[in-house]
Amino acid sequence: MPLNRFTKDGHPIKFVQGNEAVVWGAIHAGCRFFAGYPITPSTEIAEGMARELPKVGGVFIQMEDEIGSIAAIIGASAAGAKAMTATSGPGFSLMQENIGYAYMTQLPIVIVDVQRGGPSTGLPTKLSQGDTMQARWGTHGDYTAVALAASSVQEAYEATIRAFNLACKLSTPVIVLLDELIGHMREKLVLKKPEEIHEEPRSFPTVPPEWYLPYDIPSDFIAHPSPFGEGYRYSITGLTHDRAGFPTSISAEITERLEALREKIVVHKQEIWDWKEYYTGDARILIVAYGSAARAARGAVEHLRRKRFKAGFLELKSIWPFPDGPLLSAAKHAKYVFVAENCMGQLIHPVKEALAGTHIRVVSVTRYDGHPLEPAQIVHAIKEEI
Repeated sequence: MPLNRFTKDGHPIKFVQGNEAVVWGAIHAGCRFFAGYPITPSTEIAEGMARELPKVGGVFIQMEDEIGSIAAIIGASAAGAKAMTATSGPGFSLMQENIGYAYMTQLPIVIVDVQRGGPSTGLPTKLSQGDTMQARWGTHGDYTAVALAASSVQEAYEATIRAFNLACKLSTPVIVLLDELIGHMREKLVLKKPEEIHEEPRSFPTVPPEWYLPYDIPSDFIAHPSPFGEGYRYSITGLTHDRAGFPTSISAEITERLEALREKIVVHKQEIWDWKEYYTGDARILIVAYGSAARAARGAVEHLRRKRFKAGFLELKSIWPFPDGPLLSAAKHAKYVFVAENCMGQLIHPVKEALAGTHIRVVSVTRYDGHPLEPAQIVHAIKEEI
């Protein structure tokens, strides 16, 4: 098919990789700054941003490493830009200290992690979902993470747009979890028209500079530090700080700060949760998965339904904060929940926590040799168990 076509109602159609879809999503979400370091299997994102950002007045910088990359986008965010980086496992590990800095300073950034096999150099050109827990617990200390996921090229585009909107709304880092299969596969991508894209703006103070507290705690718990250069002077530090941004060792101010970081995510978790359900109305067997494993799970469910098994599927499009409410609802008739993952088993842990106290048996279906799960493997595991 031609590289550029249009739907009947005028939406541009492209045939691209998942990584290229991320580029389009970032541009359409208002991203105007990218700093990164090439790393397989995410490199096409950096290449695409280098090509497309200058066309819309944006800035691309190739940094010396991933530590410099995350530091650069934090600085760009502090100056008011919508900023992003992209990486894979080893680079994601290097970014963790500065991701913690972004949590503490409440600066909105987007990190796309195209997962590959590990640990260490691992399997650079093969897929994995082994960073699921790292996206939640990668940096040290008490914080609450936001991580989205995609199982198709179209979803990679949409998840990237949503990541920027959530980052700006919540003033927090947002992680997009892809994997090598989703990043490198080619599918049809239908782009949104400009008027259809909701672009969450960066927040600016509405009070005079002399009244301004950058880390005040409003009713929704979300602080919006003013971008530099707007006339609002304040201290910005990774040290635990008071409402004015200055370091504190006062117990009440420390607990207030950490609780606010948690509550601004917890209070809005239902707005963050995103999922799809297939055949869950009567499902006695429920499969839970995300990313490339979700594609295999859908195939497994369709096969089982044809064989008259009451099977259903919960596809997670957001991972953190974990969508325990949707899981409990989808599993209301389930006797078994099978968690399909391209790793040794990480997503299964929050699933078990969410279903604790029920009589549902939770079973892990895994593959971690760098090759994708197949529907037949999931079907076999289910028939062996039940």
